[in-house]
Amino acid sequence: MAKKFASTERFLKPDVKYDNRLAAKFINCIMLDGKKSVAERILYRALDVIEKRVPDTPPLEVFEKAIENVKPQIEVRSKRVGGATYQVPIPVTTKRQLSLAIRWIRDAVRKRSGKAMYLILADELVAAFNREGAAVTVRENVHKMAEANKAFAHFAW
Repeated sequence: MAKKFASTERFLKPDVKYDNRLAAKFINCIMLDGKKSVAERILYRALDVIEKRVPDTPPLEVFEKAIENVKPQIEVRSKRVGGATYQVPIPVTTKRQLSLAIRWIRDAVRKRSGKAMYLILADELVAAFNREGAAVTVRENVHKMAEANKAFAHFAW
């Protein structure tokens, strides 16, 4: 059977300001309706705010460490065995770790309101950098579920 899609990762160009692929990927993930310039402005403003809040660390380093702190090591997948469905803990691939981390940060930011998105994003990234905040909570919950279902790990084949 032929592969249905090819990865577009090799076409991803680094972002213009920081020359960083991770930043470019993050911009593409927070973008709505193809408005890339708006997404870029949100991230760059957030990084400017982070620069003021965490003066001793470069903002891009804070951003990368925040994403690193949100990446899950293990997750649960549903697996049917006989008539029962088990939540089986499975290690997460590197690519999926990144996409889940970005998605959780983005969703945590979008859920909150009342302030400009770049301010909320800056808050969430600083919180993730310090291993707290909504996105890190999601990661901890995923790890707790995996730990609780460790007994079913032998179904991961």
